[in-house]
Amino acid sequence: MSQRDVKQRIESVKNIRKITSAMQMVAAARLRRAEQRISALRPYAGAIRRMTRQAAAAAGSEVAGNPILQEHDKLETAAILLVTGDRGLAGAFNSQIIRAGLLAAAEYEAEGVKVRFYAVGRRGVSSLVFRKLDPAGRYVGFTDRPGYADARHIAGELMAAYIDDEVDRVEIFYNGYVSPLTQEVRREVLLPLQQATVDEEIAKAEEESDGSETHHALVEYEPEPAEILQRLIPDYVEISVFRALLESTASEHGARMTAMRSASENAAEVIDDLTLEMNRARQAEITQEIMEVVAGAESLT
Repeated sequence: MSQRDVKQRIESVKNIRKITSAMQMVAAARLRRAEQRISALRPYAGAIRRMTRQAAAAAGSEVAGNPILQEHDKLETAAILLVTGDRGLAGAFNSQIIRAGLLAAAEYEAEGVKVRFYAVGRRGVSSLVFRKLDPAGRYVGFTDRPGYADARHIAGELMAAYIDDEVDRVEIFYNGYVSPLTQEVRREVLLPLQQATVDEEIAKAEEESDGSETHHALVEYEPEPAEILQRLIPDYVEISVFRALLESTASEHGARMTAMRSASENAAEVIDDLTLEMNRARQAEITQEIMEVVAGAESLT
């Protein structure tokens, strides 16, 4: 490779490094905003989910009148909601959710249970379509900054499918945000409520409540617990979906920031290697010119 070719490659890699560095900075800024939204939502989400479970326990047999609270007799169809991103360049962020969802689907199918997919994000939708697993619900265009209206729309379709007996269980797969460097795949049962996953925060709060002196205090409901549940259940499902969307968004920004940092560092290493190669090429050219001069001088003597 000539010295000119090496220079062109160095300039090309430098341009790539500029792009990856800019994307890292953008992801870091968006991550900070996403962290603030998660911090603001987590206490409310935990409280409403805990309140819903307590009201359901208080209602007892009265929950039978609410179709969203009725546990189906037989598990024939399971709904799997995959929460991915609209864009790539985020390491294994999207692929690990798709892999986990497909593995769960294979487990269900091995037990004779049909699977209906729902997907958030263009990456999840395109992956399912590529595998000829046409999703029943496609939700794209908002993963960078999801709004509560998006969660309400998704939750509404999932609840409608459950009430209409189209599905007997609803599970959600998403990347839970731990830190900018760590995102963990989370699998939660959304419906039926009797099997809904209680996350660690709620479980810890309930354990603390069990040990408190006020745990056995009489709680009076106004109106009745069953009526309260009719109002709480939609909010419970919507909040659960919204929290998953926010966690996934923060995880995506963290994963992209990490991936772009690694790409920038790799680009710097490539530039160093190419610079060394260019210096060697320059030395070789100088040596060749000196040899030609010496050979020409000797031919004249």
